[in-house]
Amino acid sequence: MSARALRKVLNEQESAKNQDIILSDDDESESPSNSPRPSSINPFDLLNEEEEQEKEQEQENDASDVDTSSTVKNEHNLLPSKKNTATNAISSSQKSKKKKKKKKNKATTGTVDSLDAILEDLSFGVNSSGGQSQSQTRSSRKKSENVNDEGDRHRPRKGCTTNILQVDPRFLSAENELRRIFGSKVVSSFERSNQNQAGSSRQQSRTGRRGAHTHTHRKTIMVSPSEHWPRWDGSLSMELLENKDGFTYFRYVPSSTYSLAQRQFEAAKASHDLNTIASILLHHPYHIDSLTTLAEYFKFSGELQMSADATSKSLYALECAWHPLFNPLQATCKLQYKHETNQQLFTTLFSHMKNMDRRGCHRSALEICKLLVSLDSDDPMGALFCIDYFALRAEEYKWLETFSEEYNSDNSMWLYPNFSYSLAICRFYLEREEKEKEKDKSSSSDLMKQALMLHPLVLKKLVGKVPLKEQVWTKITNHGFFGMDQSGSESLDHLINIYVERSYIIWRLPELHNFLKDTALSVIEKMEISRSEAKDWECVRKEAFASDKNEYSHLMVSDFSDSTPTIPPENLQNFMIDPRLVDMHNNNVNVNVVGDNQENIPGLGLGPGPARAPREVANRNALAVLFESMLPWIDYGTREDDDAQDDED
Repeated sequence: MSARALRKVLNEQESAKNQDIILSDDDESESPSNSPRPSSINPFDLLNEEEEQEKEQEQENDASDVDTSSTVKNEHNLLPSKKNTATNAISSSQKSKKKKKKKKNKATTGTVDSLDAILEDLSFGVNSSGGQSQSQTRSSRKKSENVNDEGDRHRPRKGCTTNILQVDPRFLSAENELRRIFGSKVVSSFERSNQNQAGSSRQQSRTGRRGAHTHTHRKTIMVSPSEHWPRWDGSLSMELLENKDGFTYFRYVPSSTYSLAQRQFEAAKASHDLNTIASILLHHPYHIDSLTTLAEYFKFSGELQMSADATSKSLYALECAWHPLFNPLQATCKLQYKHETNQQLFTTLFSHMKNMDRRGCHRSALEICKLLVSLDSDDPMGALFCIDYFALRAEEYKWLETFSEEYNSDNSMWLYPNFSYSLAICRFYLEREEKEKEKDKSSSSDLMKQALMLHPLVLKKLVGKVPLKEQVWTKITNHGFFGMDQSGSESLDHLINIYVERSYIIWRLPELHNFLKDTALSVIEKMEISRSEAKDWECVRKEAFASDKNEYSHLMVSDFSDSTPTIPPENLQNFMIDPRLVDMHNNNVNVNVVGDNQENIPGLGLGPGPARAPREVANRNALAVLFESMLPWIDYGTREDDDAQDDED
């Protein structure tokens, strides 16, 4: 091989080493570059050069050794310069890479910000696990910094027809609210401990069948389905009825299998047999009435968590049956309560709302209450008489004021006892936050005076329910204006009882306690000077509640109570949801049977009255005696009663 060929080979090997170093740095920092790698050396190309230079080799045979030695020396001298060029190439390539990285980071941050804005505008800021994403929390903080007024996020913007009853899906999840209250670490550790306990018990009872019941559940916004729930069976569906006045009306439609389960449930209800209802759920796990019955049973037996799980399961089934066009979050979809198949959603939502309140998730309960009000304007469940309570507990003061002004486009909401007192509380807290009174609105003291003048009976009931035991309250309640026992209207008395039962716990706060006391004393001083204003408010009260009958008799006071009555286990064997057992007196807890007429169940020891004496069976109809033995709360009378009835006829 000639010296020229050897020099060329050495040069190409050195350049290949330098480019290998550059490519290795590229591989460590980022993905392989698109620049083509240098082609490998083909040693057969040297043969052509050797044939052309045969004559030169023959002439230079004697001096070949000297040339090779000098060539090696020259190569050693050339290496440092080539190393410098390699380092220069490496540094320049690294600079270009940094510039590319900066450009890529800017592009990715720009796309992330644009995606966050789009997702937040569409209100899809909730991830699959039900938690709020970090990108959305950053965007929401930016929004809150730009908002000067606290209530602007609830008010409709200019040129926008936002409804005051729109539901925010971010606050529907109780788990998200618990994370905001206690922190994600506390909630995660608690859930992890529960999962470990449930997994260990399930492993002991179901050994050898692990993973056999894993299902992929539908994603829902109201509740998060548990892993052990069965797959949705599609037994319910929803149909679109009509579009009217900007609202879309829907109705639930049961399938044939669901109708069969309903007939079985009616038979079990007639016989008061809970075992039959449990067997129905084995074959139809999402039968709503059966789940509701078991939820009531668990509630009265003290198993509140199992009751809440049954209610959540019912709500999951009802949500899976929603029509593709049914979007209740926008407050434009209606489900009329007059349709019997729609009533299950109202009762389930009301029970779920109370469960959220029991867990301390008042903001979630507020969103569910808004949904109940928007579904049917007739408010069959009385959600308007507890929406103020949830707004106060969630500290949504500005929203409550806006709601009282915009709902039904009038200001008549303050005539109800709950709104008259709750709006005064709203203004009281807003004045403390704003530190300045708004000129166009009444002060909190004026609103509280109006509430006391319009509904003075509330004060006496609050003093006894809270209770307020200071000596000054004896003086206030003994005054003639606040000492009345009835308001003169059955409807108003019923609403006052609902308000006191629902919201009495708010008045235990010291600042509200003193606020009510000072305002009541000022009203008494005003009454001693002149009673003309009191007569004017009495006329307003009589005009607002002029009906002689109780228009709200379908709303039970016990449904708005935060206490949970229980029934002894020996009496639960005859339990059935229809007739419902509420307000029955047992261990200082009242439970009434609600129906067309309210009466105690005799013979079960559940009512306050004495137990029924043994009945005679002589000279009586055998069929009647048989039914009375099976259903002890039914009394068909004796033959003597029948003979007396015949004589009267």
